[in-house]
Amino acid sequence: MNDRISSPSAVQPTVAVYGATGHTGRFVIAELSRRGLGVVAIGRNAAGMAAADLPAAVRREVAAIDDPASLARALTGAAAVINCAGPFLDTAELLVAAALHAAIPYFDVTAEQASAQAIFERYDSAAEEAGVVVIPAMSFYGGLSDLLTTAAMGDWTDADEVRLGIALDSWRPTGGTRLTGQRNTAPRVTITDGELARLPDPAPSAVWSFAEPFGAQEMVEMPFTEAILIRRHLQVSELHTYLNLTPLRDLRNAATAPPVAADPSGRSSQTFRVEVEVRRASTVRRASAQGQDIYAVTAPMVVEAVVRVLGGATARGGVFAPGALFDAESFLAALAPDILAGTQGA
Repeated sequence: MNDRISSPSAVQPTVAVYGATGHTGRFVIAELSRRGLGVVAIGRNAAGMAAADLPAAVRREVAAIDDPASLARALTGAAAVINCAGPFLDTAELLVAAALHAAIPYFDVTAEQASAQAIFERYDSAAEEAGVVVIPAMSFYGGLSDLLTTAAMGDWTDADEVRLGIALDSWRPTGGTRLTGQRNTAPRVTITDGELARLPDPAPSAVWSFAEPFGAQEMVEMPFTEAILIRRHLQVSELHTYLNLTPLRDLRNAATAPPVAADPSGRSSQTFRVEVEVRRASTVRRASAQGQDIYAVTAPMVVEAVVRVLGGATARGGVFAPGALFDAESFLAALAPDILAGTQGA
């Protein structure tokens, strides 16, 4: 860990959190506070911010996403900004522009492919010119799979195929997740012949034999933002991302309730496992991770990224995939005990 961030005697940076009153935003604020960083909590309306149960030391600001002046005011004094306000198709580009104007790093936690792709295509040059780091999809869906794939690749410069298996024992969606599902109607893309390509319709199915307690699971191919991230920095001919059917049944059931806290930290009882297989010719390398509550574990992931960037992970700006900017194995190791990850060579 960087001494400038972890030392209690140092002046700690302040990080802005947009979407601070949302489910993921509250986990992020708690993690920032646990790590000793200052927090600016930014919400889109005054009533929501006034009613929010936030730590007393947290500065509160209200800023409409389409009001550059209010965003600039809210970001004053912040060393970085984390966007937790979905749908990211509606918020990400406007907040990236505000971050570039303020000359501070930007991070978000999107699982929306179109949003992440737009950030890479439209802001990479501007971020590089400004010397500002921008990292979209620094979250369970996207960033975690990108880091695991990068770690599994190791010293390989290319791979013939990456297979990702994601298993959840349940999925209680937040209101934000449901709203994003309604807004995010773009066709999903994966990597075929080294390029982004539309996922076939109907999506292919498979059976994946996970380590216990999941075991054999019925799966459907469902790429998230990891396809966008991996394509940006790894030479992979084919990518296939599979999600088991159990959480999809929950997600597609309008009666499924939002997450319920199962411990004092607010985490739900949901468990997950992610397994990665990277193949080159007949050689296969593997990586895996497991943990509890996909919303909660996004917080240590994105905060670790903030800490590393503020600690000088790079001297250049641009839009980055996590695996392109960070040492994947050390990053994953730093997430324990929230996420337990490991790699296995062939």
